[in-house]
Amino acid sequence: MAKQQHKPWGGVFEGDVDPRVERFSESVSFDHRLYAQDIRGSIAHARMLAETGMLSADERDQIVAGLEEIGHEIAAGTFEFKQELEDVHMNVERKLTERLGDVGRKLHTGRSRNDQVSTDFRLWIRDAIDRTDQLLANLQRAFVDRCDRDHGIILPGYTHLQRAQPVLANHYWLAYTEKFGRDRERLAECRRRVNQLPLGTAALAGTTIPIDRRHVAAALDFEGVVANSLDSSSDRDFAIEFAFVLTLIAEHLSTWAEEWILWSTAEFRFLRLPHAYCTGSSIMPQKINPDVLELIRGKTARVVGNLTSLLVLIKGLPLAYNRDLQEDKPRVFDSADTVEASVELAAAVVTGAELNRPAIHERLERGYLDATTLMEHLIKVGVPQRTAHEIIGKLVGVAMKRDVPLAKLELAEFQAAHPALDQSVYTVLGVEQAILAFSSEGSTAPAMVAKQVALWKERLGLEP
Repeated sequence: MAKQQHKPWGGVFEGDVDPRVERFSESVSFDHRLYAQDIRGSIAHARMLAETGMLSADERDQIVAGLEEIGHEIAAGTFEFKQELEDVHMNVERKLTERLGDVGRKLHTGRSRNDQVSTDFRLWIRDAIDRTDQLLANLQRAFVDRCDRDHGIILPGYTHLQRAQPVLANHYWLAYTEKFGRDRERLAECRRRVNQLPLGTAALAGTTIPIDRRHVAAALDFEGVVANSLDSSSDRDFAIEFAFVLTLIAEHLSTWAEEWILWSTAEFRFLRLPHAYCTGSSIMPQKINPDVLELIRGKTARVVGNLTSLLVLIKGLPLAYNRDLQEDKPRVFDSADTVEASVELAAAVVTGAELNRPAIHERLERGYLDATTLMEHLIKVGVPQRTAHEIIGKLVGVAMKRDVPLAKLELAEFQAAHPALDQSVYTVLGVEQAILAFSSEGSTAPAMVAKQVALWKERLGLEP
């Protein structure tokens, strides 16, 4: 059994640690991912201690050099992490102490593992936010890049998975560009709250050591310091908020994946998926399965589950730090990994897919996509909306019985429905003319869509 006295906290203890406890409580198997952030934070802490007179310049230089050397060893894969040392922080500190003796033991002056862990985790999340933001920007560019390729293509828009109104393909691509744009805004807002330094709040009450938290904050590019030590020690809002933003990103990806899975079926035939992101069947030779899209949709469940776990994790925890909080990192790591991989692959699929123009055009006049435009045409000549809705509904019923589009009805039939329906109805019937009839800001009107495409190209740094 491992000796309690060999632990960094073991002075007051008698007896040995049950090895089952060590296996149960270790976190180095997953928090080793924080090593770069841990070393960076410790270097900033050591330099601050030297500035405040708690370390000599020589001690500072020895610690900084030792930490940098350990970082290189971990990156090279030659560093041995030990389970009995519990976490990445103690593994790094123990190795430093083995090499520097009492000089290494001075590093932990004025801090606790509570604020050290929180600092490392905030640094890691900040990096993950930046990576995710860049990947989302690439996905947005992939959608906006399609706008030149698919200019002028009209798609059926759906509500309740029933054909509703015509929309430009570019309007559809921009809809997802907007969704991922809001995700990027949420990431930026989350980053602002993440980017507050907890180091120096120590275990829960602060420290009597003369430290300079602002010095460390500047060295680590934090925008400020956490104001309350009790709050800092117990806080995981920043991690849960990040997990929430990742969940919304995953949900948006899942919606997109579901639509493109449907669009790639023989029933829709709207889309040809790039084969590099599909797989086949072990028994059916004709199959081209949209496995990447299905997995993006499926992995969303993991991200949602991770967020739920985090919310339950902090439910009812008393102030300040509790060991429960150790369980936050596997959930956040998994969500970040999952979303990053999903967004990266999504951009590749968006770039490589092709719309099946003939199949789309062949069935575009089905579903009476121009019915709402015809109703609004009637409203514009003074007919109340509810009355116009009923009149056009009856005309759609006539056309459905004959299995013809509205544009195939005779003028006499329109005028029998309402005298205001004169020859001008034919200027708004048919999907192409219905598209041209739109005029509201944010609509699928060609001029509005073209303006939005230009704006997004400018925002994303794309050629006009």
